[in-house]
Amino acid sequence: MSLKKKIVLSFLVSSFIIALLAAFLYVNFIEIKKETSFLELTDTIRSKSLQLRRHEKNYFLYAPEKAADESMSIYQYLSELDAILKNIQPSSVGRTMALKPLLEEYRLQFGTIERLLSTVSAESEELKRSSAAYANVSGLIQANFLDRPLEDVQYLRRFFPLSADHALISSLAELDTAISALRKTGENILGVSKELDKTAREKVDNVIRISRVAILVFFPLFLVVGFGTILFIVSNVVSRLQLITHVIEKTGQGNFAHVAEPVDRWGRDEVGQLIMKFNDMEEQLAQRERELVQSKKLAGIGTLAAGVAHELNNPLNNIYTTAQRLKKKAGDESPEFVRKGLEDIFSQTMRVKSIVADLLEFARGRQPHLRAVELSSFIAGVYKHIGNVIDTEKVRFLPELHPAEIVLSADPEQMEQVFINLFANAVDAMHGEGDLRVTAREEEKTVSILVSDNGRGMSADSLEKIFEPFYTTKDKGTGLGLSIVFNIIQKHHGEIRVESEEGRGTTFIITLPKQSIANGQ
Repeated sequence: MSLKKKIVLSFLVSSFIIALLAAFLYVNFIEIKKETSFLELTDTIRSKSLQLRRHEKNYFLYAPEKAADESMSIYQYLSELDAILKNIQPSSVGRTMALKPLLEEYRLQFGTIERLLSTVSAESEELKRSSAAYANVSGLIQANFLDRPLEDVQYLRRFFPLSADHALISSLAELDTAISALRKTGENILGVSKELDKTAREKVDNVIRISRVAILVFFPLFLVVGFGTILFIVSNVVSRLQLITHVIEKTGQGNFAHVAEPVDRWGRDEVGQLIMKFNDMEEQLAQRERELVQSKKLAGIGTLAAGVAHELNNPLNNIYTTAQRLKKKAGDESPEFVRKGLEDIFSQTMRVKSIVADLLEFARGRQPHLRAVELSSFIAGVYKHIGNVIDTEKVRFLPELHPAEIVLSADPEQMEQVFINLFANAVDAMHGEGDLRVTAREEEKTVSILVSDNGRGMSADSLEKIFEPFYTTKDKGTGLGLSIVFNIIQKHHGEIRVESEEGRGTTFIITLPKQSIANGQ
């Protein structure tokens, strides 16, 4: 994951937390507003319930003088409470369900009391007309109709010969029962209104408390996630950049070490890409240093070889010419040991001349004369030519080119030396029997050529020295063949490397630039 994506992701996570907090607080604000409105409503209900009870009390205390006014007030407050419950929000209806039947019951009970009071008053007036004694105390008795109706019953039963089923006695007893029931219902209404008010206040307090807790949780979480992520990214980037700086210092001192990239749980970012590219650069620098060292070695050895070859060439020519003359003069009449000695001198002189010729070729190292070379036919021609020199009867030659026709700009003579050396080494490594595979692939800017065999392979120690002059694993040979190959590829601005494993064959990989094609043509 790139640094940009990491930063954007951390920002989105922090923003998401803040958005959650904002959404939560908004929902809580709506809930607080709703609960506050309900609290105001319950407070109004409680206030009107108290007013209802006050007028109820006044109705019983000040009847009959203020009975009509208090009765009107009671019905007015009952209507107002009904209107409040009717207009209440649907979401709050459930919490006020217990109040509505109580109000209906209260209205019915108060209507019953008014009816009974009318009946008792009518009976009292009739008794007053028929009894002078009752008329004298009727005012006192009527004043207690709503306040103490049972005391009136006891007084009438004691001082007036009224039976228990007398209309006035039975109505007063029924009135006392109705008053008690009304007062009980009024207490229930007031209790429910107080409970509603208490519940609403608790709900508002709870919602406010939840909002506080949310702020205390989400805001620190935002700070921890936001700053923590930024600090993690910064420290992660800085630590790896410091690691690169340390390795660059080592590179300046000639130590081409790779950067051990830390495990990044978020994937490879720009710094990881930089480390990867830096490691590639380190590998290339190390390769260039090896090539430079190799070139310096070759240059130094080439100078030495040129001097040695020059000094040896004239004596060898003299020995070779003298050996030829002696061989002709000796003829068949000379002793056997003389003829064998001359043949040995002649053959060894030819061998030394071949070595000197290799030294001169290695030392000269002329610049390539580039010409267009069609790779498929060129490789086939080189293999056919080498078949005239060494036995390739049991070797399976397997060329494979992609595309089939690849035109390469190169020096044909020098490239012929390259492939002759590689093919000869491959046949020797397979002991004259096996698969010799040549694979060429044309890339966008380069041409890659792989020469592979399934022979005995090479050890890791041999791989490090394979291109050094005079290094050879053969019983016979100068050890200059692959050094010459290396030199030729270098002068073609290409690269050559080798991959091998003992017992599993060897592959030489040549990479040549395509740009030289245009230059050669």
